Amino acid sequence: MLKTLYHTRPGGYVLKLITRPGFSRTCAGILDSRYSRMYIKRFIRRNGIDMSDYEWERWRSFNAFFIRKIRPGARPVDMDPRALVSPCDSVLSAYTINQDSVFTVKGTKYTLDTLLTDRCVAEKYAGGLCLIFRMMPVNYHRYIYPDDGVKGVNIPIPGKLHTVRPVAQEKYSIYATNSREFTTLHTTHFGDVVFMEVGALMVGRICNHHQQHAFRRGEEKGYFEYGGSTIILLLQKDRAELSEEFLPALNSGVEIPVQLGHRIGSAI
Repeated sequence: MLKTLYHTRPGGYVLKLITRPGFSRTCAGILDSRYSRMYIKRFIRRNGIDMSDYEWERWRSFNAFFIRKIRPGARPVDMDPRALVSPCDSVLSAYTINQDSVFTVKGTKYTLDTLLTDRCVAEKYAGGLCLIFRMMPVNYHRYIYPDDGVKGVNIPIPGKLHTVRPVAQEKYSIYATNSREFTTLHTTHFGDVVFMEVGALMVGRICNHHQQHAFRRGEEKGYFEYGGSTIILLLQKDRAELSEEFLPALNSGVEIPVQLGHRIGSAI
């Protein structure tokens, strides 16, 4: 279906309609209804989700199931102060930001100016790292703070809602096109870190718990409602390096599975 939408002319007409935020809000309303509970068992079975990782309850809707909580101890967070940890379950790709604040994802060039729509913020991350955590519908869709620190206000950037799967990245600069929200985390061990949530097709809401807030490593920051979505971390130059097992993902387009709280690098 996605290939039809993104690579045919008739699909393109439909795509213009369904990537509007109103379409995803309508879908979110349906998935909030009690009638949507009928989809839960089929979704678990089709995607092979191991429910032993999660707290079980009688969910009132599909969306309530989708934002289910992990059981205590299922995602231990590496508490080494120097550990750079994954904020979520996802597949990770990583890119070096050059001195012109440009990085390339699957052949598409992005500038930090267009990603953040704030040149003053963008200039701080030239020469640093861009870490992209692409979450799929089967993943746990809650995310955490990766270190101790204090956060600034959430800055929403309106846009469209394309899927974040590779089929869309071949044609659109989705991370600079989709609706998204970001904040600056003033962290203890990694300096200032941009933490951005990117919405996607069928994602009705990005739900962050806090505005300005003092946080602790491993504390829940928020969650996405239904759909595959993405978290982007921007780190300043010479503040962190990837662990050896994740170096194959650097500037290659390779995506490596990671779990929330898992160590992916270290502070420099």
